[in-house]
Amino acid sequence: MKLVVRSLALGGILFSAANLFAQTPFQFPTANHALYEVGNELKFFAPTSPDRPWTTGSFGCVRSDGWQMHEGLDILHQHTDRYGEPTDPVLATADGTVMYVNNKPGLSNYGKYIVIRHVVEGIEIYSLYAHLSEASVKAGQNVRADQPIAIMGRTSNTSERIDKNRAHVHFELNVLVNDNYAAWFKKNSAGERNDHGEWNGQNLNGLDEREILLGEHNPVSKFSLLTFLRSQTELCRVLVRATNFPYLKRYAALVLRNPKAEKEGIAGYEIALNYNGVAFALMPRAESEIKSRAKFQLLSVNEPVERANSCRKLVVQRGGHWELGNEGLRELELLTY
Repeated sequence: MKLVVRSLALGGILFSAANLFAQTPFQFPTANHALYEVGNELKFFAPTSPDRPWTTGSFGCVRSDGWQMHEGLDILHQHTDRYGEPTDPVLATADGTVMYVNNKPGLSNYGKYIVIRHVVEGIEIYSLYAHLSEASVKAGQNVRADQPIAIMGRTSNTSERIDKNRAHVHFELNVLVNDNYAAWFKKNSAGERNDHGEWNGQNLNGLDEREILLGEHNPVSKFSLLTFLRSQTELCRVLVRATNFPYLKRYAALVLRNPKAEKEGIAGYEIALNYNGVAFALMPRAESEIKSRAKFQLLSVNEPVERANSCRKLVVQRGGHWELGNEGLRELELLTY
């Protein structure tokens, strides 16, 4: 069976147009702005090794020959001390509140890292800055855009250390999947450690930071984060039999209207996911519109997108049929917990 993509209406009738064209405030997290210099990508990105292309330091299915997801930008250092260690200040990308600081590099692949919450056009976005040598802010502290928050470093808990010549800050812009991540993890990962509570990287789904920074720099049209989110390319559509989970409130601007469900009552949500699992359009459905009693139902798959970006394995093909993969089921379990 081949599943065919159906489109969700994203026009003003279903989505509020308030603040549609408001300019987002995201700034570069370091003084390195070479992303804007055509042909100078190797001055901006830190590839995984000298023989790898610059794209291995960018966002997407760019690692392990396309089979591994990288959710951030690895932004190369510009300055070092006499020992060759990076000295670049790391800057807050926008006004916000520091939510978490991990000062113990052995507890994460991120090494020492910081998470900051921002609200842009009514959307909560969480920036993350990793591999730091030291942080200069604390959880609960308010920060301003371009404010120094750390010094770039090479910290990580991986067996292979980050070489001095590719010292970088790993920078992410994310949506938060669920406020209840710690409880979900404890229930579903018995015996495993979660040292970071809700601020575990698995609870943060990355957006393409390169597209956002380039979009803001485009002089032709004003960039809107809300429009960017609503316009994500769909990997698949799913139906979930859940009606009360935190994402619906936090990202209410991504919830579409359905008069039938409003009249009859909501029995579940039809959700469009991009290839990194970001839920970017959520349509309430009435019981009369749902044909299955399954907790999760795969409705459609955008096959060209899956072929080009299959590293997360949210959907898999078995015996000629598309199914939710283990990673897809895990993502939906967390989203709706």
